[in-house]
Amino acid sequence: MRARSIENQFYVIAPNQIGRDSQGRPYWGKSMIVDAWGTVLAKAPEKESVIFAEIDLSLQKKIRKNLPSLSHMRKDLFGFIK
Repeated sequence: MRARSIENQFYVIAPNQIGRDSQGRPYWGKSMIVDAWGTVLAKAPEKESVIFAEIDLSLQKKIRKNLPSLSHMRKDLFGFIK
């Protein structure tokens, strides 16, 4: 999650289940909130819980200004999938 937030320069809110689903598959929890610089702002333990974090959009704007990696994006390669 940290790498995705840095590459795309946005906040990532990554929820995850805890326990087992109806087929018995395990889920480990550890939901997290990561800022645009890859800093983990909140991380849940391996138990049912709720996490909170403050989203500072001015930080995201500052990062995008000082590290303009998104300027290399080839928007002409993106389109709608029908």
